Formats: sequence, structure tokens, C-alpha cells
Amino acid sequence: MAAFQLDPVTGLSLGRIAIGVGALAAPSTTARVLGLDPAANPQLDYMGRMFGAREIALGAVTLVSRGALRRNLTAVGIAVDGADLANGVIELGQKNVSKLASGMLIGAAAGAVGSGVLALVRGRGRAKAA
Repeated sequence: MAAFQLDPVTGLSLGRIAIGVGALAAPSTTARVLGLDPAANPQLDYMGRMFGAREIALGAVTLVSRGALRRNLTAVGIAVDGADLANGVIELGQKNVSKLASGMLIGAAAGAVGSGVLALVRGRGRAKAA
């Protein structure tokens, strides 16, 4: 029996949707899970919901796309996650968030960038082989 395999783009898309739903439905809880302190910044709920809606949209449109559009949306996701990675490093340097939160956020963003790049590289290899 073959093991179930989830391609990186589908996994990233589903992850975006899940994080987005959490941020939209329960922004304070999602912020706490990510190591942030919503009590210290009440506006975090507002920004969290905005973030959530965008993550759901990017995840959903990437999930249902195919071909060149899917590759282009994967590249958009890499850019978004790269910006999150850079922001995490900046905030760590400015000590605006805890080291634990920075590590979690930077690690998640780096993992997403890596998965996206891997998906694009693998996709190019398949396209050349076909």
C-alpha cells in the first residue's frame, strides 16, 4: 500500500488556510500560540484578522490553481513568507518580541520559504523531464 504524499504547495496552501482561519476567528489566541502578547497590544486583533483574511485568500487561490498560475502564486507566497522572515529578524534585533516568539515566527517563515522554493525547483525538473 502506497503512503499518502502531500506535495509542498498543497501543504503550504492548507497551512495558510488553517493559520488564516485561526487568525480570523480567534486572533488573540492565534497571537498567543505564536508567542505574541495581545494584551500588550490590543490592536493586534485587528491586524490579526487582516492577516488571516489574506492568508486564507492566498492559500485558497493557490490550492485550486494549476500550471503556470500555481507556480506564480507559489512565487508570491515565497515573497510573502520572505518578508515575514525579514520582519522576524528585524523585530528580534529591535527586541520588540521575545526570543521564543521570534524563533517560532522566523522558523515558520523560513520553513515556508524553503518548501516553496523546493516546490518550484521540483516543478521545473518535472516540466523539463516531460
